[in-house]
Amino acid sequence: MGQIDDYHPFPSIQKCSSNGRENQTVVANMDGTLLCGGSLFPYLALVAFEAGGVFRLLFLLLLSPLAGFLYCFISEAAGIQVLIFATIVGMRVTDMESVARAVLPKFYAADLHPETWPVFSTFGRRCVITATPRIMVEPFLKDYLGVDIVIGTEISMWQGRATGLVSWPGVLVEDKKADAMMEVFGEKMPEVGLGGRKTDYPFMKLSEEAYLISQKRVAPLKRHQLPKPIVFHDGRLVQRPTPLTALLIVLWIPVGFILACLRVAAGSLLPMPWVYYAFWALGVRVIVKGTPPPPAQQSANQSGVLFICSHRTLLDPIFLSVALGRPIAAVTYSVSRLSEFLSPIKTVRLSRDRSKDAAMIEELLTEGDLVICPEGTTCREPFLLRFSSLFAELTDQIVPVAMENRMNMFHGTTARGWKGMDPFYFFMNPSPVYEVNFLNKLPAELTRTGGKSSHEVANYIQRIIASTLSYECTTLTRKDKYRALAGNDGVVASKPKVVKRKIMGC
Repeated sequence: MGQIDDYHPFPSIQKCSSNGRENQTVVANMDGTLLCGGSLFPYLALVAFEAGGVFRLLFLLLLSPLAGFLYCFISEAAGIQVLIFATIVGMRVTDMESVARAVLPKFYAADLHPETWPVFSTFGRRCVITATPRIMVEPFLKDYLGVDIVIGTEISMWQGRATGLVSWPGVLVEDKKADAMMEVFGEKMPEVGLGGRKTDYPFMKLSEEAYLISQKRVAPLKRHQLPKPIVFHDGRLVQRPTPLTALLIVLWIPVGFILACLRVAAGSLLPMPWVYYAFWALGVRVIVKGTPPPPAQQSANQSGVLFICSHRTLLDPIFLSVALGRPIAAVTYSVSRLSEFLSPIKTVRLSRDRSKDAAMIEELLTEGDLVICPEGTTCREPFLLRFSSLFAELTDQIVPVAMENRMNMFHGTTARGWKGMDPFYFFMNPSPVYEVNFLNKLPAELTRTGGKSSHEVANYIQRIIASTLSYECTTLTRKDKYRALAGNDGVVASKPKVVKRKIMGC
């Protein structure tokens, strides 16, 4: 296209044809172009909190006014450099990589621009250029958006830790984006450049065609429009931490932790029939739907009922007991010792040896009712993982339970952190909600007694729970989750003193 100066903006992206782009290359700016939001702060705040903790987030907040002043009155690069320094100085690079892989994709995907992505996705070769540290954005761009080349700010490292500084040529803004692009592409420049602001003009002019993305506020792509669903993600924060949200989180944590301790104490120390009312008084809502079965009558030699639950947090069995008004034993795997100590219900660890676990579950059912979460691990998104069929081989007295919860500040699960804090993070939410929906007891004709295989029973229960919750069934397993989030199979070593390696729990 012809020479275009700063006073004549490039054509709107609506004028960019998507036809015949399979063999062409596109380069797009990230913040404000590929993403709706133009600020790096929320994603740096996520790294600060998830890899460094609340004090690191507080440090970032304290330096933000200085960064804002430099950004507006000195240079864009200087402001961004201060934010990067506050976020990563002294941080282990492996921790940053872990957050980039397990936490950030969820938030980036929730901010994809509805006008840019449909055009960007039609090109056969895709490049993204950004002022954000490349280590933060590369996993999302390559694994979820199919980006071939990521050009971002490079951080300086020493002995596996970030120095807080950036490597040459510095923060990629304005002309430095154009210089970096020329270094990568040489004489063969991309056919199309996409940008959103005047500071993007230098690299956009290098392309044969260039188009502007409007900076007006638009709603990001909806969940079903995403190029790849985000089934697994980690991290404690529910919302993207804008400066105001981050400040509220920092201020709330001391209050929230005290409140969480009160809630945990109420659940652990009070008789189970009283816990429902204690939770209500402390701001925890327990919504009960359906009709639960009566407790098993041991005098009548009646086997206990097996409750099959969807797995949202490790508190599922406890809230099931709260809904029933009586403690129900639960089988668990890799729950922390602290959680076991605080649990108001009986918990028995699975060994992952099928024959031993089957014998143990059968024995527990002779003692009374029992709850199992056959997914084997939690899932935050509206998906159900594959149900293990072991439970269907052991009893026909099965009651499916659709569990769902709502948290507005902190997630009560983790794949990378210490699971002993999971109950506390759940109860640190200002007003958490748990819904316990008892479905109809499985009729005999749909059990093994009725001629169904254990796999058919498990798959049927997965489908009816998913239908109740409007979730989607998957064949994904515990291993899939931990390989995606923690880089391991989620298997707990039986002799951790002998096998000296870091293992994550469920």
